[in-house]
Amino acid sequence: MAKKWTKFPHADPAWVYEGAALKKAWPRLHQGDREPYPRDAKVADAWRHYHAGAFREAVDAGCAAGGPGINAAVKAQCIYAHYLERDDKAGLALFEEASGWADARRREASKDANAHYLYAQAMGRWGQRISVVKALAQGFGGKIREALTTALEIDPKHAEAALAFGTYQAEVIDKVGALVAGLTYGAKKEAALAHFERALKLFPESPIVHIEYANGLILLFGKGRLADATRHYEQAAAATPRDAMERLDAELAKSELE
Repeated sequence: MAKKWTKFPHADPAWVYEGAALKKAWPRLHQGDREPYPRDAKVADAWRHYHAGAFREAVDAGCAAGGPGINAAVKAQCIYAHYLERDDKAGLALFEEASGWADARRREASKDANAHYLYAQAMGRWGQRISVVKALAQGFGGKIREALTTALEIDPKHAEAALAFGTYQAEVIDKVGALVAGLTYGAKKEAALAHFERALKLFPESPIVHIEYANGLILLFGKGRLADATRHYEQAAAATPRDAMERLDAELAKSELE
C-alpha cells in the first residue's frame, strides 16, 4: 500500500452517515452494487469511511474486519486508485493488490455477487492502466468476463456488474475490432448496448452509469453518437451526489464536458 494517500478533496458532513443514518441511506447508497447491509459493526464502519471519502481508513477497517469487510476494502482501494492516485506505478500496485483480495473473497464466498464484480472491477481498472491490448494479451479478458457473468447470474439486478460488462465489451471491440472481439472474447456491440441499458434501467440516478454509457457510445460509434454521449455526461454532472464516489464521478463528468 502507498505510504501516503491523497486526501479526498470534497469532504461533506452529509456523507458521514453516523449511527442509524447508514442503514437508512443504505438502499440508495448500494443501489448500484447491491451489497447487503452488514451484520458486523466493524464492516459497517468500513463502509462509513468509504462513503465519507476516507478511503485509506475504509481499506484498513475492511481488511481488519475480514469476510464481507473485504468488499469495502476493495471498492475503497479501487476508487482511490482510479480517481486520486496520481502515480501510475502506485496505482497499478493498488489495483493488483485489490484484485488479489477480491479473488480470495470470491473463492471463500462463491455466492457473493459483489465479490465477483469487485474482482472484475479491480482487474478492469488495472487493465485500463497497462492498456487494454496488453491486458487482453495477459488473459485479463477471460477473467473479467467470467467474474461479471458469475455476478450477474447470482444477482441479475447488479447494476454496476451490468455496466462493467457493457464497458468490457465496448473496450474490447474498440481495440481488436468487432470480428475478433466476438469470436475470441465473446464481446458484441448489441450485447454491450443491452448491458448499458440494463444498468441505466436499474440505477438511472447514478453518475457513473451515465459516464460509462457515454464512454461506451464513443468507443462503439465514435462521433456518430457524440450527442447522446454528451447528454449522458450532462446528466452525470447534474446528479446530486450521495457519497464521495458519486461526487468524484460528477466532477469527472464536469471536467469531460469542459
